[in-house]
Amino acid sequence: MTIDERYMRMALGLARRAEGLTNPNPAVGAVIVKDGKIVGKGYHKRCGLPHAEVNALREAGSKARGATLYVTLEPCDHFGRTGPCTEAIIKAGIKRVVAAMKDPNPIVSGKGLKKLKRHGIKVSAGLCKDAAANINKPFIKFVTTGMPYVTVKMAESLDGKIAANSGDSKWITADDSRRYVHGLRAKADVVMVGVNTVIKDDPLLISKVSKGKQPARVIVDSSLKTPPNARIFSHTDISPVYIAATKYGGKRCDIIKARADRGKVDLKDLLKKLGRMGFIHVMVEGGGELAASLVEKRLADEFLFFIAPKIIGGRSAVTSVEGAGIRYMKSALALRNVKIRKFKKDILIKAEV
Repeated sequence: MTIDERYMRMALGLARRAEGLTNPNPAVGAVIVKDGKIVGKGYHKRCGLPHAEVNALREAGSKARGATLYVTLEPCDHFGRTGPCTEAIIKAGIKRVVAAMKDPNPIVSGKGLKKLKRHGIKVSAGLCKDAAANINKPFIKFVTTGMPYVTVKMAESLDGKIAANSGDSKWITADDSRRYVHGLRAKADVVMVGVNTVIKDDPLLISKVSKGKQPARVIVDSSLKTPPNARIFSHTDISPVYIAATKYGGKRCDIIKARADRGKVDLKDLLKKLGRMGFIHVMVEGGGELAASLVEKRLADEFLFFIAPKIIGGRSAVTSVEGAGIRYMKSALALRNVKIRKFKKDILIKAEV
């Protein structure tokens, strides 16, 4: 491992602290090094607050002059909720900037590095690029397509069932797996379910481990049949609830009106609308029909299958992906970048489209 890589990995570790907390901004970490010593470090904590570079520069103070800045994303060169980081870097006297990756936004990509270079600062980009991109998958998709990143999460038995034939589904997976899911919810902007999941399971869909940010909750309900007394309508002071429908109606929560697709909510149109609302990461938690529609329309970006060592059986028991299915294996959705994690009892299979 080179010296540059060592410090960049430190910056990546700082960026991971901000995952899911800065949306729609990226999660970024920064480390400032002078004469072989770290003199400043920081990360972007929340949208609207100072960026990682500024936090690191503030910690470094006058020691930043002549130092090297390691940052996980190209410094911004535009005014948003905060000023451009390039100006702060130039003013501080940084002599070298090492960025893990260029800004993926095609409108601004490369401009920050070019400005720093024009002011005599040595710049480079690409060190630990894949690791940096992995942290900001939702941000990258959002700024390049306007669409949120979609994670489909399922808890199923070894034979692919998400409930018994009675509809009972509590609980398929063990406590530690469910705690992990609550951590995932805390990083997402939206937790989305189909109306049948609300009717059958009556979920709350908040994160029990988050100490601050909670995801918004979206019910895909084309015919507006969500029960008005459903538990999901509690805690609206910390987590708003939206119903995605093809028409307006009712006053229990805000309605997101989407186009109709064969009588159902057009999920692509819904995702575009969620993107325009500033949501960049959607986690879908059920049920089988909603998952099937996302698979059929190729709208999901990654799948998380929590598999419990249980056999449920039953022709009428719901499977994790319902719908009409495919006729030939060549039409199956092939996934990549498969990763496996073992919990005390369950296993998690994570794969990307």
